[in-house]
Amino acid sequence: MRRFTIARTAFIALFLTVAALSSFAQQPKVKFTKAFAKTNKGKYHIEVNELKELLIIMQAITDYGIGNDDMFDQSSQYYQEALAHFKPFKTEPIIIKMDSLLKASPLSYIFFTGNSKTYNFDGDSLLPDQFYLFPAQEVAKAKIEVNPITTYKKEIEEFAKKSNFRKFYKDHQPFYERLYKDYEQKVNLHKQWKWLEKNFETKNDSYVIYTSKLINGLNYTTGYNQDGFKLIEMVLPAVSDEPGKTQKQSEAFNTRVMFTEIDHNYVDIPTKKNKKEVEEALKNRDKWVDKKVYGTAYYPTGEKVFNEYMTFGVFILYAQENWKKDPKLVDEIEKEVNATMIARGFVKMNEFTAELKRLHAKNKGKKIDLIYPDLISWCAQQ
Repeated sequence: MRRFTIARTAFIALFLTVAALSSFAQQPKVKFTKAFAKTNKGKYHIEVNELKELLIIMQAITDYGIGNDDMFDQSSQYYQEALAHFKPFKTEPIIIKMDSLLKASPLSYIFFTGNSKTYNFDGDSLLPDQFYLFPAQEVAKAKIEVNPITTYKKEIEEFAKKSNFRKFYKDHQPFYERLYKDYEQKVNLHKQWKWLEKNFETKNDSYVIYTSKLINGLNYTTGYNQDGFKLIEMVLPAVSDEPGKTQKQSEAFNTRVMFTEIDHNYVDIPTKKNKKEVEEALKNRDKWVDKKVYGTAYYPTGEKVFNEYMTFGVFILYAQENWKKDPKLVDEIEKEVNATMIARGFVKMNEFTAELKRLHAKNKGKKIDLIYPDLISWCAQQ
């Protein structure tokens, strides 16, 4: 994980995997029925989830949130409307508590928002969801044993009622609908999904995108596999038109934000299959990561470092194919991605990208999974 002093305009986004399938499984995370799987198989949907939006707003109006425009997008009219509506309630005890939790660990943001699907509004009350039980129990090295929404359920309900949140959410439905249309028109999830499943052995059954105009530099993803039904969830910023960029450049930026969330669900699996070799190849971590750059501590193992290199490297492979008729744009994308990764502390990104591209071209038509051994061997020789 990285500190939230990251500007999206610098072509940077934070990736965090919420460990839904880890060994830390003291409590069940989801309970999908066969009917749920049948209804959602082969489909995706985009949503500004009601409880998630409330929790984002509540954290955005804390002192921590107001002082953190890289974690919360404060540039929009929507933010100003939310601030005007909810800031008068920032002295409520639950907001003060959230502020203290965020100051103790920014990961509290994920433990709240990542568990937002565990409850649904019914009038002024929050009722447990039948499918989502406790999905966000672990992220990075942090683990929790109690859902914070359960802990603060009464206070969250009281805040929502006192601030008239549900009316605010209802009144902004036309705005949320525009966010959905922007995703459909400017970021083609189906195209990315199809490309990844053509180029990797992994297959997934369904995707859900949770978005908000208040999300800025903190994106995260999680996946579930129950009885063979694989669902991937992503929490992403709203699509944006980047200042000073052409329509194609903005499309590339927005695609990259989504793609580098999606492809972790494909990249990480063959890495895990080769974990022993990856750890050995990247055992000298100082060659691969500038540990003086804040945030690199959240990639403490060879596996995590390798996955981060691969995630952005594979996006460059996608860009080569998706925008092959515009080689100038592809070149710009590669240079910008490499420069961004190096600025983040992943110092060998230029060399890594070059080797990944070489191996991919040499093994044209083969799954990317199959070039992992050669790429890992190359890493070991550096």
